[in-house]
Amino acid sequence: MKVEFWGQEFKVNMFVGCTGGFLIAVLSSMFGFGGGPFMVPLMTVALRLPMYVVVGSSLLAIFFNTSISTMRHYQFGNFDLIFFLAMFPAAILGGYIAPQIAKRVSPTIVKRIACVGLVLLALNLLGIY
Repeated sequence: MKVEFWGQEFKVNMFVGCTGGFLIAVLSSMFGFGGGPFMVPLMTVALRLPMYVVVGSSLLAIFFNTSISTMRHYQFGNFDLIFFLAMFPAAILGGYIAPQIAKRVSPTIVKRIACVGLVLLALNLLGIY
């Protein structure tokens, strides 16, 4: 499939994108993480999209997955309202500030920072860090 964004055209394999997105949604819902650390590499590496397209697309996809997962965890009693209310304003502020920073930094540096974050997340999930 061809996708056009700001006058540029990208060729995207929809089967890889849909299959990867589904698997990431299932795993992130099961294990309680947002999915972003896996959606970004899927779109940049497997779908070969530029970072400025990936960030917004990833956030939109993660928004729906996280909303549904949050409702289900709330139904199961796995939800801390106080923690949510503390994190929500910080997430909104970060979502406003981060794109402005990323716009001024080269895509290579953004990818390197994302890699460091992924490694730290992996170490944390493995109980090493």
